[in-house]
Amino acid sequence: MALFGVFAVLYLVTGIRDHGLFTENGLRAVLLLTCPLAIFGAAETLCMLTGGISLSVTMTANLAAYVAASKSHLGTVPAIGLALAVGVAVGLVNGLGIGVFKVNPLIMTLGMSSVLLGITTVGLVGNGFLAGTTQILPVVTRISTGTLVGPIPSNAVVLAVIAALLIWGLGRTGIGRLIYAIGDNTTASRLAGVKLWQVVIAVYIGTELLAAVAGLLYSGISGGVAPDQTNSYLLTAIAAAVLGGTSIFGGQGGYAGTILGALSLTVLDRLLTSLNTSDAVRQVVYGLVVLLLAWLYARVTGRRLLS
Repeated sequence: MALFGVFAVLYLVTGIRDHGLFTENGLRAVLLLTCPLAIFGAAETLCMLTGGISLSVTMTANLAAYVAASKSHLGTVPAIGLALAVGVAVGLVNGLGIGVFKVNPLIMTLGMSSVLLGITTVGLVGNGFLAGTTQILPVVTRISTGTLVGPIPSNAVVLAVIAALLIWGLGRTGIGRLIYAIGDNTTASRLAGVKLWQVVIAVYIGTELLAAVAGLLYSGISGGVAPDQTNSYLLTAIAAAVLGGTSIFGGQGGYAGTILGALSLTVLDRLLTSLNTSDAVRQVVYGLVVLLLAWLYARVTGRRLLS
């Protein structure tokens, strides 16, 4: 309820500054841009609930979007299938590194982000596997930019499906309870017989798969692909999850709050745009949001990020 109040105040203040926000087109624009951010936020929420984090989600999104666009000549299903396979493959490698070989999630996903940038760059050189014509699939464009009814964009359907699956899965299934248990107390979960590595692998596959979906949606909105086109979403997605109440220490939070966090940050971004602030200033603001909320959580709970 507090977060909803924050969103309402932000919306009102931004609307006073930018009157177009109170129109149907203004509301549609907010919802349209919230969807990819909320899906990136879903990816971060999943791994943060286990006490982890993923710094590779945006590079996974960029590569997946490039694969779909460069392989569009194969047809809709193969191109989208290959893009989603990128997410599964990256998630599997991350999960194995973190769950089996016990690499710190921050280090593992940071290294993977660098690897993915290298793969994308190599693929674009000469006759690489990403070289040649890139074309956004018509179905991706329709879903990403179309209108369902009134101010509600078509990509809200994708977000609604993901939200329903995540909220139900985290609250009503065995693996959902295990995700919370591992984030709350890894040692107790291991002693209780939980196969931690299996849960971690499943979580990171889900994380990077969601990132691939977000990358496809963003490519449809932007109308093109680039090796770094979603990079600015990384810190914003983490901020959305933290603002939505997901603990960076794991074990607490949920996806409903992340959606509200994404909505609030999208409106905040519009406010900053109306004030003619640069991208750099926005990144500073999002970083301060994460730092402030992490500090407040540590003060309230007495927990440290590194214990």
